[in-house]
Amino acid sequence: MFTPELGIRIGTLVSGANHPVSYIRQILPHGFESFELTWWRTLGDTDLTQLATELRELLSGTGAVISSLGIYGNPLEEGPEDEETRVGWEQLIRHAHLFGTDVVCGFTGRMRNQPIEASLPKFNQVFSPLANLAEDFGVRLAFENCAMDGTWHTGDWNIAHHPEHWERMFNAVKNENLGLEWEPCHQMIALLDPVPQIRQWSNRIFHVHGKCATIRKDVLATHGIHGTVPFAFHRTPGFGDCNWHDVITELRLGGFEGSIDIEGWHDPVYKDMLEMTGQVRSLNYLKTCRGGDYISNPL
Repeated sequence: MFTPELGIRIGTLVSGANHPVSYIRQILPHGFESFELTWWRTLGDTDLTQLATELRELLSGTGAVISSLGIYGNPLEEGPEDEETRVGWEQLIRHAHLFGTDVVCGFTGRMRNQPIEASLPKFNQVFSPLANLAEDFGVRLAFENCAMDGTWHTGDWNIAHHPEHWERMFNAVKNENLGLEWEPCHQMIALLDPVPQIRQWSNRIFHVHGKCATIRKDVLATHGIHGTVPFAFHRTPGFGDCNWHDVITELRLGGFEGSIDIEGWHDPVYKDMLEMTGQVRSLNYLKTCRGGDYISNPL
């Protein structure tokens, strides 16, 4: 069981819209210490109050917690689902305390098919009031660093995928309760070294996704990044190239005390019937990188 002295929890992502109570009940015995509940674009017909009550009852006495709530859509645009994403951010902020968490996560959104700079005024317009509301509820907002195939020049979902963009975001909305839901995978497939980012941005990292990547250097050498042969793919931690001992070391040095929640369902090998096999192997691997079980010092 997790003890506070360990500082960092290791858990996994769970769909908030697909029977999360039943799912967590089944995987809890494997030793997951935290769960991020996630929704794609809208909250749908989720009754957040009822869900929070059921999860509190399920997790009572287990030591496991809900680490964060996440909604992943484009809150900066004006389509019907975009508006539902904005409403979803607000509802999760207002209900986070019922789940025992103070972190709400998601994409920033962006003005579709426009450069990053074109999205900053709308980012300010949408997230300034949301950040203020979050401050009222004691909540921190964390933006995932996934490019969703976007670049500086164009994209659909998210502007928070590069350190230069983070600078612009945090200058546009200066609330200190705005930060990152960071993971090394997205930086690795952009051929960036993730570890120096932790040192620079540790005060803005509120939640961590446990996802890694494999970089095929031989493919890079022969095909480059625009060829037909994939040069990188996402991995469950422990199966890719990322040194999680280093990642957790840097997180600890930066004062991070939160959760690393495994973002599964991406690994091209440990998938389908092997999904939970891979996730539990990753869970135990990350616990080892954290330092193993807590051992108290002799008096």
